[in-house]
Amino acid sequence: MHRAFVVNSTSSLKTENNSSAARYARLSCDRITAQKLANCLSEQFETASVAVFEEADGSWNIELYADGVLDEARVRQLVRDAGGEALADKLSFGEIAERDWVASSLAGLKPVDAGRFLIHGSHDRDKAARARIPIEIEAALAFGTGHHGTTRGCLLAFDRLVRARRPRRVLDVGTGTGVLAIAAARLLHRPVVATDIDRIAVRVARDNAQLNRVAPLFQGIHARGVDAHAIRRRAPYTLVFANILLPPLKLLAKPMGRLIAPHGRVILSGLLPEHANAAISAYRTQGLILERRFILDGWATLVLKRGA
Repeated sequence: MHRAFVVNSTSSLKTENNSSAARYARLSCDRITAQKLANCLSEQFETASVAVFEEADGSWNIELYADGVLDEARVRQLVRDAGGEALADKLSFGEIAERDWVASSLAGLKPVDAGRFLIHGSHDRDKAARARIPIEIEAALAFGTGHHGTTRGCLLAFDRLVRARRPRRVLDVGTGTGVLAIAAARLLHRPVVATDIDRIAVRVARDNAQLNRVAPLFQGIHARGVDAHAIRRRAPYTLVFANILLPPLKLLAKPMGRLIAPHGRVILSGLLPEHANAAISAYRTQGLILERRFILDGWATLVLKRGA
């Protein structure tokens, strides 16, 4: 069994009802390189889809899918810049009969327990019927199935946090599939603001909110950063999720810090354990201090709090 997540995707990839072919690039590497390349490729190939898979033996595969032409020389150069000539030589390219490849790769994934939440796909809907808070997520077009350690870490941190206090205003930055925002809306029964730089991710998150019957509580916003008026007008927030990567987390520290209410919390993830202290330092300058740290599946999740 492997773990899979999608970093970036577009609706241009066709489903199994279509007979056209797609091009792909595939590379096996270590975890850190895979994460770095996934971020780079998703930015450089906005009309393609990037997926990362961890295999049972601990190796990582990164795959780039494009509908039609794929600039192989450009992909190879990006890999060469990130990891050198030897890594670029390991790249493989090919063509596949078009199908819903992400749904296929995720079909074998089991439901995931995260505190009182159970994250599942449509193929496990019957198994989720008895769960306290089932959340159905189809991750064909955005990041966040609940299987990845960062998403599950955020859900576990949120579940524990809510046992002591119930946030009144919630913001989810980089919402992906919307799983964290949906979890907050379902548990708190309060409006949640969810943002992403990817328009398609926002659309997917809205669809998932509708699927999970929290659409009236879910406000999806396409935005880069947190300075959009639609985000700022709902501030201050008593809880902010940001499950992204260290560089954008550091860039967001100051603008996000302005949105946090006194005694508010921030749940950060997308961090390797060795990156956690850098994130803690960036947010400490904004008056946010570490309250709790989770390490799950090789990823760090941080809970930060603001004083009075």
